[in-house]
Amino acid sequence: MKLLVRILVGACALVLTVSPAFAETLTIATVNNGDMIRMQKLADDFIAKNPGIELEWVTLEENALRQKVTTDIATKGGQYDVMTIGTYEVPIWAKQGWLVPLDDLGENYDVDDLLPAIRGGLSIDGTLYASPFYGESSMVMYRTDLMEKAGLTMPDAPTWEFIADAARKMTDKGNEIYGICLRGKAGWGENMAFLTATSNSFGARWFDENWTPQFDQPEWKDTLDFYVNLMNDAGPPGASSNGFNENLALFQTGKCGMWIDATVAASFVTDPADSTVADKVGFALAPDNGLGKRGNWLWAWSLAIPAGTEKADAAKAFVVWATSKTYLDLVASEEGWASVPPGTRTSLYENPAYLEAAPFAAMTLQSINSADPTQPTVKPVPYVGVQFVAIPEFQGIATATGQQFAAALAGNMTVDQALQNAQQITVREMTKAGYIK
Repeated sequence: MKLLVRILVGACALVLTVSPAFAETLTIATVNNGDMIRMQKLADDFIAKNPGIELEWVTLEENALRQKVTTDIATKGGQYDVMTIGTYEVPIWAKQGWLVPLDDLGENYDVDDLLPAIRGGLSIDGTLYASPFYGESSMVMYRTDLMEKAGLTMPDAPTWEFIADAARKMTDKGNEIYGICLRGKAGWGENMAFLTATSNSFGARWFDENWTPQFDQPEWKDTLDFYVNLMNDAGPPGASSNGFNENLALFQTGKCGMWIDATVAASFVTDPADSTVADKVGFALAPDNGLGKRGNWLWAWSLAIPAGTEKADAAKAFVVWATSKTYLDLVASEEGWASVPPGTRTSLYENPAYLEAAPFAAMTLQSINSADPTQPTVKPVPYVGVQFVAIPEFQGIATATGQQFAAALAGNMTVDQALQNAQQITVREMTKAGYIK
């Protein structure tokens, strides 16, 4: 017999005597991003503190993860005890009763330390339904040496016009240096996350106040024309297959002059162990067009517990371990302060050791705080969400429209054709769902 220590949140540790054969195994579905890979490597710390709880990992590419966990929770499949989900899913699934409320994580968890913008997106009526593993906005990461070589100085708050000019001047295709790397891979959380946030700064919106789709409006044509032309002139080949991880690899190997993407990437592009340009990286806010909105998003990859699990106590113990201040200290002790998961806790941005180690900290916090999911667009809209629309239908619609825009980027159809197809798809699905008559 051996002792099984199960940490019950908000209570003292409870010691049970069980046979090793009855040890609980938590199945955790997560995305294959760098911070989650690091979490798996450090999980021996959790196992040591919780003997009798074993971990089984299901690690998937972003689009595949979303499809798997959505199918599982909607059908009550029960495959997973902990799920990595995003700011889009949490309020929708919580309202369906699909998630365990996280209102009893214990005093040591310090829920009030969570950044208000991040906590608000994961809560309903003040109750937390997922705990943020890392939070992010988006910003410009750029090569300081290539910017200098082009005779330019990056402003802290650039315009899209400046970005486009700089990208073309920094491009040297003969030496495989591309002025800009942007998401092109189809997916509602891939190319459509970037393009939706970008479109906000061009004055576009998904729907008007009556839920009428807006892809037939000039603001969306301006957005997609700008994106496709810029990527054709200054982007890498095969860009329609590139998502976050592919562009990260391109930037780390010195092939991108600029990359506009998640703020969480900053610790990876400045890590000399993985990035060949670690000492030549600068940061700026996501660009704008002078219309009052920048092209930055707001997101948190978070850990949630499906309501169907029979291991909720053990699952909560894991969620507390992975999203606590103690975990940040663990990462700092193993990897250094610059590598801790960013964007979740106020105390991190008050920590002198972190601020000294992370030159991107202030820009990350400013980007997160400036994103407004309740007023994401220049013109009024009936929805919330910066790079997504917080309705259940969005996932399917945006995946389909993302395929049209990826095809336009690949040259398989024109921008006008892609927008026409996107309008037809969205009108059809929104009519079917009853939003429009």
